[in-house]
Amino acid sequence: MRDTAEKTLLKHYQRLGTDAVTNKAADDVVTIADTESEVMLAEGLAKILPEAAIVGEEAAHADPAIFERLSDSLCWIIDPLDGTNNYAVGKPPFGILIALAEKGEAVAGWIYDPLTGRLCTAHRGQGAWVNGERLTARTSGASKPIAAISLVFVDKSKRAALMEHIAPHYTLVDIPRCAAEQYPRIGLGQNDVSLFERTFAWDHAAGVLFLNEAGGKAARPDGSPYRVDRHLEPGLIGAASPALFDDMAERLTRL
Repeated sequence: MRDTAEKTLLKHYQRLGTDAVTNKAADDVVTIADTESEVMLAEGLAKILPEAAIVGEEAAHADPAIFERLSDSLCWIIDPLDGTNNYAVGKPPFGILIALAEKGEAVAGWIYDPLTGRLCTAHRGQGAWVNGERLTARTSGASKPIAAISLVFVDKSKRAALMEHIAPHYTLVDIPRCAAEQYPRIGLGQNDVSLFERTFAWDHAAGVLFLNEAGGKAARPDGSPYRVDRHLEPGLIGAASPALFDDMAERLTRL
């Protein structure tokens, strides 16, 4: 991840020409750094575990049939540049997310911040780590829990309900538009809870595992586990503690 970041993401950072950024979808762009990073990561991961399928964000965008590989016995899941919209305008945060899934369930995850060198790792049943030190998720301690609520992909009617009935119970902060930053913020006590509407595997597989292994809780609003092979379903809560998760989930049932 470090080598790829150096040779692709950092090489192009704040040096992108207009021809190096294209619109992939509404409110979503892709850069030359995304594609170069994904190719390099896929090649490296294939050498580490050649029997595993590879699902990269850009490859899956080009060929949706690749999504079917998320249920394979082993599957690498790659977000080669998370936070592309930030990266494209030359500002942080952005990062790389990699997860290894087994039959639709994440069993290992890595979250790398190229600018700070922070590496978050998690293995199922073995805990979560930040730069080699074991992490126990902690809350912010704020009297009103700090929440980052992503409204980007929420329909307008639900957006209004969230702001009216959920927001007053929290101190709202801006979302970083980067899951590679949001999950560490929750685990490290900067944010207490976050709501996500869109739940693509490359955005959430590593982060969900990391937060759960740290002792927080990330799951569907009904409490069911997040599975990478059901990543097109909407709705996900990430929280610094099970109690904070339960409180947000209960509030959502009243909408």
